[in-house]
Amino acid sequence: MHISWLGTTALKIQTKPFTDDVIIVIDPYKPETGEFPRNLTADIALYTRTDTGSITISGAPFVANSAGEWEVKGVLIRAVPGHNAGETFLRLQSEHMSLGHLGKANKPLTDEQLSVLSGVDILCIPVGGLDCYDAPTARKIVQQLEPRVVIPMCYTSDNDPKAEAVSKFIKEVGVQPEEAEKKIIIKKKDLPQEEMHMIIISKE
Repeated sequence: MHISWLGTTALKIQTKPFTDDVIIVIDPYKPETGEFPRNLTADIALYTRTDTGSITISGAPFVANSAGEWEVKGVLIRAVPGHNAGETFLRLQSEHMSLGHLGKANKPLTDEQLSVLSGVDILCIPVGGLDCYDAPTARKIVQQLEPRVVIPMCYTSDNDPKAEAVSKFIKEVGVQPEEAEKKIIIKKKDLPQEEMHMIIISKE
């Protein structure tokens, strides 16, 4: 599974559940400043909220922007209602791994959200951006869900300069992160078995 961070809560995921690659884009958006990839083609486009702005996705993707469950090209998708109307949190299953995406959230998780997201292998969590978790709350969410790998999102970047630095979250969690370039590759056999890992991805 290849994961790229595109800014704020936007991710591009390339996975291979069977023989063909499947491209998933989550929360593509039109930034106020900076740039977003101009040529973005996807098989699946998922939105955790409706305020991401308009951007065209090529390739006639399957699109989901509400709560529900789907299987698309071998990828299992479950979207659970978020805290506010029109918001969802995501759990994806592919390559015998699960990935949780908490959109842009800043409140404790409900029992329903916990039941869907607990035990994900990879957790993508918003830390420090506007309307996102502060460091202490984010740490509590991580402790509740017990992922094997944590990927912070929504911290300061060239198109979100008002967001807090990721260093506050790193200090709060107390895990020395692995620095990644613009893309990380995670395989089932490489998932940590004991201690949780944190990976900081440079924005695409």
